Amino acid sequence: MDKLLITGGKRLVGDIQISGAKNAALPILCAGLLTAGDLELSNVPNLHDVATMLKLLRQTGLAIEQNGDKVVMNGSAINKLEAPYELVKTMRASILVLGPLLARFGEAKVSLPGGCAIGSRPVDQHIKGLQALGADISIDAGYIYAKAKKLKGTRVVTDMITVTGTENLLMAATLADGETVLDNAACEPEVTDLANLLVAMGAKIDGIGTHRLVIQGVSSLHGAAHTVISDRIEAATFLCAVAAAGGDITIRNTRVDIMDAALEKLREMGLRLTVGDTWIRAQMDARPTPVSFSTTEYPGFPTDMQAQFMAVNTIADGSSTVQETIFENRFMHVQEMNRLGAAIQTDGNTATIRGVQQLIGAPVMATDLRASASLVIAGLAAKGETLIDRIYHLDRGYDRMEVKLSAVGANITRIK
Repeated sequence: MDKLLITGGKRLVGDIQISGAKNAALPILCAGLLTAGDLELSNVPNLHDVATMLKLLRQTGLAIEQNGDKVVMNGSAINKLEAPYELVKTMRASILVLGPLLARFGEAKVSLPGGCAIGSRPVDQHIKGLQALGADISIDAGYIYAKAKKLKGTRVVTDMITVTGTENLLMAATLADGETVLDNAACEPEVTDLANLLVAMGAKIDGIGTHRLVIQGVSSLHGAAHTVISDRIEAATFLCAVAAAGGDITIRNTRVDIMDAALEKLREMGLRLTVGDTWIRAQMDARPTPVSFSTTEYPGFPTDMQAQFMAVNTIADGSSTVQETIFENRFMHVQEMNRLGAAIQTDGNTATIRGVQQLIGAPVMATDLRASASLVIAGLAAKGETLIDRIYHLDRGYDRMEVKLSAVGANITRIK
């Protein structure tokens, strides 16, 4: 099992190229199930989760050619309407094959998903929405069995805002008979990116980027070409790294317009930002100022950045509070950060962080994807050596993070 060894105290200087967004690429890859035509995708990130999704899609009969960050898919020979447990168990996004398979082929068998252990994240909203569209769904022996001769447009109101739920129902509704209205829909940029691709494939969708999506079903979708948006979470993670370690970096191939909440808090921390259309220069020469925040749905502060900002707060000049409102089990990084000398106390969904002058390197263990990134940030700021175990979590969502950080001066090595 790979580990990362970090010797902290190095300033970060140079350029970092941001990869395509994991949370956009995964549903977009599943959209290949909706058409018999060619889907030509670019800026697809090199991640374990993407590799798992491509393996899952290939076993359905979807033809896939991959060359670097480009993926070409053709769904004319799909013959297996199933997502087996052995492929689904490591990645919750596998549930995203359910809507497309059901809409195009009238049936699907999908294992209940796994993924990071950050909370329950039930799939009941996916099932409720597909049942409203006319699907007959049962759960047996850990599998979802879904059938529908033809999905029928209707109004769906989910009990809470759910990103993957919105994406699944949106893909299903594109091929349903009549009009479907998705109220309380997620409006994250990654949902918008999927919707824009579906429109390029011939779907009729109004309200893109809002909490109300109106879809007029069409009889079939055709092929299209699409570039996956850049990863706003990866970009903000590297900005947190320079806020903690100090330095002067420029991140490139980024989408500044979808990062407002994170950039505002980074400025409050004292990070000096110069912003262009597709790049951000970040400079830090002082100890961070503590920032308090509460996670919420887009355009609010993203839960996927909570742990990384907490890492910066651990060495800030003062105290802060962080409230996690999205997932009930997303403070698992706290005990590992405290092993590095941080002073964090939790009470339910609230963490109180008293900034310390210096973190001290120690062996720590990654518990989930974003926790992994937060420990890398803490290690960069710590004195001495930090050894991070179980970094397979990190590889699920960050494209060669240690390579990108090494290129800007970090002392970070992958140990096989």
